[in-house]
Amino acid sequence: MKKNIAIIMGGYSSEYKISLTSGNVVYETLDTSKYTPYRVHIFKDKWVYVDEDDEEFPIDKNDFSINIDSFKVTFDCVFNAIHGSPGEDGFMQGYFKLLNIPHTSCDMYQASLTFNKRDCLSVLKPYGIKTAESFYLNLGDQINEDAIIAKVGLPCFVKANKAGSSFGVSKVHTKENLQQAINVAFKEDDEIIIESFLDGTEVSVGVITYKGETKVLPITEIVSENDFFDYEAKYLGKSQEITPARLTNEEEEKVTKEAKKVFEVLKMKGFSRSEFIFKNGEPHLLEMNTVPGLTRESILPQQAAAAGISLSDLFDSAIEEALKNHS
Repeated sequence: MKKNIAIIMGGYSSEYKISLTSGNVVYETLDTSKYTPYRVHIFKDKWVYVDEDDEEFPIDKNDFSINIDSFKVTFDCVFNAIHGSPGEDGFMQGYFKLLNIPHTSCDMYQASLTFNKRDCLSVLKPYGIKTAESFYLNLGDQINEDAIIAKVGLPCFVKANKAGSSFGVSKVHTKENLQQAINVAFKEDDEIIIESFLDGTEVSVGVITYKGETKVLPITEIVSENDFFDYEAKYLGKSQEITPARLTNEEEEKVTKEAKKVFEVLKMKGFSRSEFIFKNGEPHLLEMNTVPGLTRESILPQQAAAAGISLSDLFDSAIEEALKNHS
């Protein structure tokens, strides 16, 4: 019997277009001799199955099923391709847990924790994971620019704390520009994180559960044409992504060990991609993404290819793992 797979895509964040592309890649790549894939768009105003003719059928949220020509379709597994809320912050994970439906991403707590950069870094600190100096603000807090700069220095990064990694991010070079960057970040989130600038090689490390094992993929070096790895650099080709990264054996060993440690300390599952910057030869963790981009240009698929893993095998393993862990 072929398994029915719902590929959820879209979401409520500014990254929904990238998610639709990721979801469609999964849809086009899944082995149809084993699976019957269904594209499911999750938006604030509608949850719908979209068929080959782009006709939409509403999802029954009571049991996450669809009704097509009086025939009820239920799903054996959900492939999560939503970047940002509600697919990467724990909401969908909690919903599927309540419905007892297996899914390809990590559990609810892990999704919620890693989506909150500030809380994630705080949890990892006691394990010796190095991070940038940081300063936190909630919407409505009094802003003391001198105190911020005293803690993190200039230049610094101002980021939304709980948003997709590319939106609401600014690099600030002068005190005069700090307030504007804070305003931009608060448009995306009611909590922000301001971090010291780490001047060093930036790398992205994919760590996945693959065929029952924790596997660290070949490392990607990020060389942005812009001032930093922003939305344009990430999605509009304004960066060079070099896989494998140009690291010394010692640096590669260190960051591989750290990325695997982060994955295992947090009890992660499925796919993840962690960003690190080397400072004085030591990898410092910036953040972890638990639903990384899966477009053909995205970093994780590039890394899988470098490891000799095809997209079809990558996606197949994610579903098999989800089904196995569920049974």
